[in-house]
Amino acid sequence: MGLVKEIDYGTPASTSEKQVTLTVDGFTVTVPEGTSIMRASMEAGIAIPKLCATDMVDAFGSCRLCLVEIDGRSGTPSSCTTPVAPGMVVHTQTGRLKDIRRGVMELYISDHPLDCLTCAANGDCELQTQAGVVGLRDVRYGYEGDNHVFKKNDGAENFKWMAKDESNPYFTYDPSKCIVCSRCVRACEEVQGTFALTIEGRGFESRVSPGMHQLFIDSECVSCGACVQACPTATLSEKSVIKIGQPEHSVVTTCAYCGVGCSFKAEMRGDELVRMVPYKDGKANRGHSCVKGRFAYGYSTHKERILNPMIREKVTDPWREVSWEEALTYTANEFRRIQYQYGRTSIGGITSSRCTNEETYLVQKLIRQGFRNNNVDTCARVCHSPTGYGLGQTFGTSAGTQDFDSIEQTDVVMIIGANPTDAHPVFASRMKKRLRKGARLIVLDPRRTDIVRSAHIEAQHHLPLKPGTNVAVVTALAHVIVTERLFDEAFIRERCDWDEFQDWASFVALPENSPEVVGQLANVDPEAIRSAARLFATGGNGAIYYGLGVTEHSQGSTTVIAIANLAMATGNIGRPGVGVNPLRGQNNVQGSCDMGSFPHELPGYRHVSGDAVRDIYESLWGVKLDDEPGLRIPNMLDAAVDGSFKGLYVQGEDILQSDPDTKHVAAGLAAMECVVVHDLFLNETANYAHVFLPGSSFLEKDGTFTNAERRINRVRKVMAPKNGLADWEVTQKLAQAMGLAWNYQHPSEIMDEIARTTPSFAKVSYDYLEKMGSVQWPCNEQAPEGTPIMHTSGFVRGKGKFIRTEYVATDERTGPRFPLLLTTGRILSQYNVGAQTRRTDNVMWHSEDRLEIHPHDAENRGLRDGDWVRLTSRSGETTLRALITDKVSPGVVYTTFHHPDTQANVITTDFSDWATNCPEYKVTAVQVGASNGPSEWQRDYDEQARNSRRMATLEAAE
Repeated sequence: MGLVKEIDYGTPASTSEKQVTLTVDGFTVTVPEGTSIMRASMEAGIAIPKLCATDMVDAFGSCRLCLVEIDGRSGTPSSCTTPVAPGMVVHTQTGRLKDIRRGVMELYISDHPLDCLTCAANGDCELQTQAGVVGLRDVRYGYEGDNHVFKKNDGAENFKWMAKDESNPYFTYDPSKCIVCSRCVRACEEVQGTFALTIEGRGFESRVSPGMHQLFIDSECVSCGACVQACPTATLSEKSVIKIGQPEHSVVTTCAYCGVGCSFKAEMRGDELVRMVPYKDGKANRGHSCVKGRFAYGYSTHKERILNPMIREKVTDPWREVSWEEALTYTANEFRRIQYQYGRTSIGGITSSRCTNEETYLVQKLIRQGFRNNNVDTCARVCHSPTGYGLGQTFGTSAGTQDFDSIEQTDVVMIIGANPTDAHPVFASRMKKRLRKGARLIVLDPRRTDIVRSAHIEAQHHLPLKPGTNVAVVTALAHVIVTERLFDEAFIRERCDWDEFQDWASFVALPENSPEVVGQLANVDPEAIRSAARLFATGGNGAIYYGLGVTEHSQGSTTVIAIANLAMATGNIGRPGVGVNPLRGQNNVQGSCDMGSFPHELPGYRHVSGDAVRDIYESLWGVKLDDEPGLRIPNMLDAAVDGSFKGLYVQGEDILQSDPDTKHVAAGLAAMECVVVHDLFLNETANYAHVFLPGSSFLEKDGTFTNAERRINRVRKVMAPKNGLADWEVTQKLAQAMGLAWNYQHPSEIMDEIARTTPSFAKVSYDYLEKMGSVQWPCNEQAPEGTPIMHTSGFVRGKGKFIRTEYVATDERTGPRFPLLLTTGRILSQYNVGAQTRRTDNVMWHSEDRLEIHPHDAENRGLRDGDWVRLTSRSGETTLRALITDKVSPGVVYTTFHHPDTQANVITTDFSDWATNCPEYKVTAVQVGASNGPSEWQRDYDEQARNSRRMATLEAAE
């Protein structure tokens, strides 16, 4: 198999359309104007020696190895910093250059440890490689005198030596091996945008320093791995490489964390994963990564992972390990019994946004073909279902409009209810890079998120709106654009319905939608609203990025519609640099929606009531499909409590921790007679399960994920499933146990079926993805190479539809008993309910959920930072520790939901979006007070969870 090798061209590619022809060592090469000589030479197949240069960062010119000679010019300029010119004649290998390079390399080696045979980078060290390339055979200088290599010099302490920093859980920093090439510093600045590293000292005193001479773990480093990837020596080394050794083969696959969909090379030694290296040809991440995708894969081999099926008759019984055949037969028999006893619609299923498209497709197929109903839903119900509704109504399709590359042409970025630096960090780095180049930023968020003000970035406008007032504020922005006639009339007349626009414009122009009225309602300065609106309308290409702070409200769908209205009114649709872009939370939440995981839609967002659509599947599957929408997740739980819903198949989701009003979820699950959990771990939902089917990690399967930009990426099997079966095989075997004649031999056959039946996937196949790398749907005969930008010549629905967005205050109100508003979100090091990241060293950064509270509110309650506090709402109460910060406004508190011992969702209510039932996580009236221990609910929950996880002991043979 071997390692997947990528060419390092030394400097980034030029985007110029003008071509320049030059000669390098007698070979003619034509490249874009602005290309460096180093890159042009590499394009011609001629590798110039280098140490400080890499194509992920801008040229620096410090190592002096890449010198060249140019006819007609004196001296030996560095090839990385010298641009090509027409007719230029370059020589890369002359006697003079060889002597200079050997001399430079000799100086490097004279202050570098010669422990190559025992060094972790042995075989993967650019310094070692380049020493061989330049022909270095002797080092004349020795180690006498000043050096950074030895702890002592002639018995005396060497103050230039520094001990290895092993504080970071994933990599080490060994200053003695640093050649001060600055690649790590530049990667942190240019690629990641954190600016956590610097070069301290001057001349021979120079060294890399995290922060102000801190340990890595104490610095602002976010452990994205860009510095480790950039380091040409063993100065920055993965601990996994130190422990296991150098990898010997690699497989390109797709990350299973957030909706960015980063491509990685999974580098292996045998069947052991050594490291994950971001893939430069990955079109979503372009060679970058975050701490989760780069390092937090250890959960796949965690000791708590369940590898054998288990069953029990009652949730109070201990679990009993059984064979796959027994578990699947038991499940099929129970589902048949329940349907016979309670009716066809008494069972259903939930698909996983962490599983592949193919696996999700099979689950909804099992429910429709095998269960003979439409009781299927997915986690998008509790996150981005309003996106599907709102964009479907206005644009005609339920997905974002742009690719991630589009940000590079954006002039004004508007972020609404999203925290990209924590939830979508790799894309956030690309966004920050664009902002550092001059794009301007508007943020609508109750919290001051990191992107509002960070290194070399500051938002022109931060509107810290009161939770629950999104619709009012976005409509107020539209009010300014309409009343000041800043809208794009030509775009609207050509692409939208003019009469509908006029109706909408008359509505937003009403006095009650003015910034002065809305500002008082939302606690936002009216002039800030006006200035932000003017900037977005007149600042050039305007792109809107939004997250769960938009959708998880009682008016989530209305806010999505308001955002679409804003984009259409300003003409910011249908070209690079603009658009409406939902930042999807989980790795395949877009795909799970595409695959027909909603109870009212078949794959491709086609309603189940459509006769023509049902005919496609009825003829293929050989059954009559129900033409009525099934139950949504909240409806399933309600029906369970009422006694009419009795069986549930849950694939890769943890609804007990992730869904709102935990007590109601628990009551619904407890009322069911057969709950089947299909997952890697005994999650919280498994507390109420009767069957546990062990799942497979993304490393153990073939398939595809679809990311937030509609990009279909291959997931490739890196190792054999530790549980014996990939998830698609488990679902197939369950279908067979229920009497269905499924016989897929490989996930590629499932994708072929998807392509045959879903117009937006018509040209997608594994062979085509191998050829193209990845594609963005729609990908069919009309768009054979996919669709990076949607709605370029017209909207999918024909004319863009303007819809009135009347603000209706949520029923969740503050008052004397509950005077504060709770909103929830995520943190960088953790992911979703934490089932994966809590089983990695990421807990070093976030070992517990904390409650952010403003200093004013904390002082009024006598609270200090770190105090245990009781968080109470109308739904329930929990305890956690306070984090006093001015990131939140007075009257607002904030927490994450990554840890089950906190269970923030016991606090949230059952209020939901009017159109989709998406829960209102972001607005809960609460009170905060001092606490001296866990709540009664937490104690009861902990006891129930411990009892539920008991395993039956095997009796010893006599």
